[in-house]
Amino acid sequence: MLIVSNSVSIPDSELEYSAIRAQGAGGQNVNKVSSAIHLRFDIKASSLPDFYKERLLAYNDHRISKDGVIIIKSQEHKSQELNRQAAEQRLIGLIKDATRVQKKRKPTKPTRSSQNKRMDSKTKRGRIKSLRGRID
Repeated sequence: MLIVSNSVSIPDSELEYSAIRAQGAGGQNVNKVSSAIHLRFDIKASSLPDFYKERLLAYNDHRISKDGVIIIKSQEHKSQELNRQAAEQRLIGLIKDATRVQKKRKPTKPTRSSQNKRMDSKTKRGRIKSLRGRID
């Protein structure tokens, strides 16, 4: 059971793990042991609430395929179990990021003093540049 929040959890039956060989340095161990983990999670077939499903399917992330399957690869640890835990934590993080509600932006006006400062710096810069010209 993977707990996303107080009210949302994902049963283990919806998570599909596959062990693969890790890439990169590691000596002979890399060639022998399948320590990396591919975690697959089908959004459409999951038991997540509809709000979560809609937000995840609309979320723009390279780990979410067009079919609505989240694929996470974890290979930073030497042990398979640690890679499995890291992949689960990344899945939880992805779900939380996708379902986070953004605050509405309140448009603001620049203050009069900031406008004056900006105009003063522009005129000062213009004066400096005009002094670079040819002297008559």
